[in-house]
Amino acid sequence: MKKFDINEDPHRRYNPLINEWVLVSPHRSKRPWQGQNESISKEELPAYDPTCYLCAGNVRANGEVNPDYKKSFVFENDFAALKQEPIDFQEDKNNLFFKAQPERGISKVVCFSPEHNLTLPEMTVDAISDIIATWQKEYTDLGSIDYINHVQIFENKGSVMGCSNPHPHGQIWAQSSLPTEVEKTQANLQAYYKKQGTNLLQDYLHEELKLKERVVVENDHFAALVPFWAVWPFETMIISKRHITKITDFTTDEATAFASILKQLTTRYDNLFETSFPYSSGVHQAPTDGEQHPEWQFHMHFYPPLLRSATVKKFMVGYEMMGESQRDITAEKSAQMLRDLSDVHYKNK
Repeated sequence: MKKFDINEDPHRRYNPLINEWVLVSPHRSKRPWQGQNESISKEELPAYDPTCYLCAGNVRANGEVNPDYKKSFVFENDFAALKQEPIDFQEDKNNLFFKAQPERGISKVVCFSPEHNLTLPEMTVDAISDIIATWQKEYTDLGSIDYINHVQIFENKGSVMGCSNPHPHGQIWAQSSLPTEVEKTQANLQAYYKKQGTNLLQDYLHEELKLKERVVVENDHFAALVPFWAVWPFETMIISKRHITKITDFTTDEATAFASILKQLTTRYDNLFETSFPYSSGVHQAPTDGEQHPEWQFHMHFYPPLLRSATVKKFMVGYEMMGESQRDITAEKSAQMLRDLSDVHYKNK
């Protein structure tokens, strides 16, 4: 019988954050690609676009005029997914199949910079630090509202990720309920904490830093790595080294270190295929329900869709929809590819 080789043989890997498995098929990474190729935009964006509703001084869709902002700029989403108004609702507890409940919340847009063509990897560490300060303020302000129990900070970068405006920006959705993925994560973090008496992600990061094989880049306060259970080909996660439950726990040095590792990681993404690398990213941190959450550890997920080149992306279809998540390239291989890339953005070489 053949001896198992994790780098060559199909196997499943367990994700303790959400209690799910991913099928890994490393031998399939050698297969030829005859499927769809994405088009690459060759358009050079200007620093200011008079037709962009996110640029400084421009009129937004609702008729409001943006201020002449010089750093990051936050406003309530003109097409918000959530509404603030309370709604009178009586739940029918006898209804087994058609359950619904109103969800109250606030949706905001965070413009990273007045520069229409300046994405995170091309920004300075100081400019990214300003974005982090904005995230901290919004987490505090939104989290202090009595009915808000979760604040989700995220970014969809690139049209392939459904981003409708190329001006670099992210979003913040604050709501009364814990979203499904966060609820699953919290349940598993709590279960581990109750059983082990320690923090799951701190313990996991300790082991990853000993092995180093999936670590992409690190500094004194954070590590960026490809999780052992990663689903997307070049999925990564940034984890704080100190026990930090939320973004407002950062010291000044930690805030700067977080900005630095964000720049290093996203620069490597762009350098991988020498393109503005698309992804969905988001911060996971403690809920804002007023409770202590020692089980939480601050971390940030990056889910990029690209697979083999700037034009070939990973599709989540068929088996992934009907069975479970699946990937070809191993986490160790993708980590090595990212780790070996330069910190200097390819446009500046």
